[in-house]
Amino acid sequence: MTSTSPVVSLRGLAKRYGEATVFSNVTLDIDPGEFVAIVGESGVGKSTLLNCMAGLDTWNEGQVILHGRDLQALTGDERALMRRRHVGFVFQAFHVLPHLDVAQNVGLPLMLLQQPAGRHVEEMLHAVGLDGLGGRLPQELSGGQLQRVAIARALIHRPALLLADEPTGNLDPGTAAKVMDVLAAQTREHGAALVLVTHSESAAARADRALRLTSGGIA
Repeated sequence: MTSTSPVVSLRGLAKRYGEATVFSNVTLDIDPGEFVAIVGESGVGKSTLLNCMAGLDTWNEGQVILHGRDLQALTGDERALMRRRHVGFVFQAFHVLPHLDVAQNVGLPLMLLQQPAGRHVEEMLHAVGLDGLGGRLPQELSGGQLQRVAIARALIHRPALLLADEPTGNLDPGTAAKVMDVLAAQTREHGAALVLVTHSESAAARADRALRLTSGGIA
């Protein structure tokens, strides 16, 4: 975004499953270039909150405004296009496609947007420390390398918002620290807002803000 408007704004957001409240009264603004960590007890809905930010999940009360658009006012197809253009995802389980090589996995968001990949993929692989590995299949890579593939794929289309759900959860501490270095550095370089859900105190400590989610809100 070229203005100082928040990338994503939550206003009084509440999520329930039947009679059970997952979270409520979540109000939050996240600005361009900001790194926000969200921590909290297991089951409090941290991953669900990320999914709501991207319009992947529904909510019972409140608003989600992404890149200036009220997601609740959009159709399912319009939400999907918003995600494709403006959101990147990094997950604990990597979610790379095993039948595609590294370069094809990284370039997938550009292909979906019908944009040329080529040199952009090579530059992104260099940026995350995967030079020369574009032709390899995912099963030939280590866990740390796979997470770098996921980061490169999430950033290749220069999204306004990057959502990372426990991206170091499957990694040893040394590899996790290196992956966090890449994630933070690349997010800053691309000017994306980064929202990280984590149980890792060391990962949360790197954020500009660390917020705790509870059933009653966020602080």
